[in-house]
This record gives sequence, structure tokens and C-alpha cells, in this order.
Amino acid sequence: MKLCRFGENRYGVVRDGQVYDVTEYVAKAVVAAPLQRGDAVIANLAAIVNLVEAASLGAPAGHASELKLLSPVLNPTKIVAAPVNYEAHITESEADPGITFNHAVARIDKAGLFLKASSSLVGPGEGVAVRFPDRRSDHEIELGLVIGRQCSDVPEASALAVVAGYAIALDMSVRGTEDRSFRKSIDSYSVLGPWLVTPDEVPDPDNVDFALKVNGAVKQQSNTRHLIFKTRKLIAWASRWYTLYPGDVVMTGTPEGVGPVGPGDVMDCEMQYIGSMRVDVRAAAVFAAGSHASAAVAE
Repeated sequence: MKLCRFGENRYGVVRDGQVYDVTEYVAKAVVAAPLQRGDAVIANLAAIVNLVEAASLGAPAGHASELKLLSPVLNPTKIVAAPVNYEAHITESEADPGITFNHAVARIDKAGLFLKASSSLVGPGEGVAVRFPDRRSDHEIELGLVIGRQCSDVPEASALAVVAGYAIALDMSVRGTEDRSFRKSIDSYSVLGPWLVTPDEVPDPDNVDFALKVNGAVKQQSNTRHLIFKTRKLIAWASRWYTLYPGDVVMTGTPEGVGPVGPGDVMDCEMQYIGSMRVDVRAAAVFAAGSHASAAVAE
């Protein structure tokens, strides 16, 4: 099943490109469940699937391409991300001081994972807002894993059992010397979409083709079989350090081809078994003249 959020926090099921509003079934499943930490919809996804499959959905709300698609996850407790998890990206990073600022590239087993603020999460229909136009902001397409239940210290062999679904993820990055989490947690710098695809529709998350275009030109193209730490290992490793909750997102890392985008650019992302999403880039409307924020900065 493909579950999306659209419009003003409506939930939909996507079938042949058409979005069928299932908000009432989502609400029924959530109300009937106990409160818990994390995303309540993701925590009750199995019940939602059962309700939807037994329902007559009526006319679609519209085609997915015509609707404003939000992140399929509303309330993750955290976004866990994997740095330099493709060999070819390590090579390009070592060769490009615009990525590393001449810092040594630590491999993932040495660098560890990092966290992104949940407030950075948006859907493709919301787009990316470049907050610091004088600095380089790069696109990084990745496979996103959405955790389905509370878990800790998950064995690698059974790690995929805790996954509620998959989505395309963009780990947008401001380049600089600051800590990764600081530079990658800007509002809108974590894009997830176009919907969540349940595991039954993805035969093997470690063998998924994907690509990203900027203004029609292919910039990134790879397959998750090239991951250094595969999906099971990432989940197991993350769960050794953190308790994972329903709706938590694991971004698995990006391949070679990262590069800058700016206001006016359009990113087209495509991932096998999941689908495609278009993400517009704009300038962020922050620190408007005369605001308290701009006055504080001026001081």
C-alpha cells in the first residue's frame, strides 16, 4: 500500500496515481489505540491497512501530481542519518574541498550516525527553502526507512521486521565546517515522500535503483546495493545507540553526484518500487525586515 499525506493534513491511499482520501479510517485506527511516543499513524499502520482494504473508497480526491504532498510521517521523534555510506561518494568528497572544507573524510564505521532535527522534515509539495543563499546547499538523494514500532538493540538478521515502509528521502546539506547535525537540520532540509510504501511492495531494500535530476539533468544515479552499511545493519546499529519509535526515519546515505541547488531549481527524484517526486527550491522567507529576529541578529 502507498500511504500519503496531502492538502491540509489529509491522509490518502495512492492507486494508479490517484489519491483516495482515507482520513476517516486513519482517525478510527488512531483513536482506538493507546497513546505512545512517536507517530500515531505509523504506529497503527497495520490497522489502517486492514480498514482501508475492507472499505469502499469512492471517488479519488485527485491525481497525486495535482495535490500538495506532505511528508508521510508527521511526528517522528528523530531522523537518523548515515554519512558517506557509498564508496563513490567518499571518493568525490575527498576530491572536492567544497564538500569537505579540506577536512579528512571519516568512513561511516568511524564517523558514526548523526541526527537531524525533526523540525527539518517536509514533503515534496512543500519544497526546500534555502536559508543561507551565500553558502552552498547540496542535494543528497537517499532511500528512507520508516520505523514501525518501538524497538531497541534489534538483531541485524531481523531488522527489516521493524520497518513500516520506505520512501524517497532528500538529506539537504549546507556545506561548511560546522557539525553535520547543525548544517543539515535547517527547516525543509529533510524531504520525505512522495508517500510511504509498505514493505510488501519492496522486494529487497538493498537492491533499489534511484536517480535525481536538477532542472532535467541527471546528477545522481545509483542502486542501494552499493551501500557500505546495508539497511539491516543501519537499523541494528542505530537501535544499539537509540530506542527507535514509530515514525522515526532512517536516511541510508547518498551516492556520488551531490551538488548545489538554489532558488528556482527543480529536483526530480525517482526510486524503483516507490515512485517519483518533484521538489522545488526557493529562498527562505526568514528574518524579515523589522522583525524581532532580524533586530536580534543585528545586535
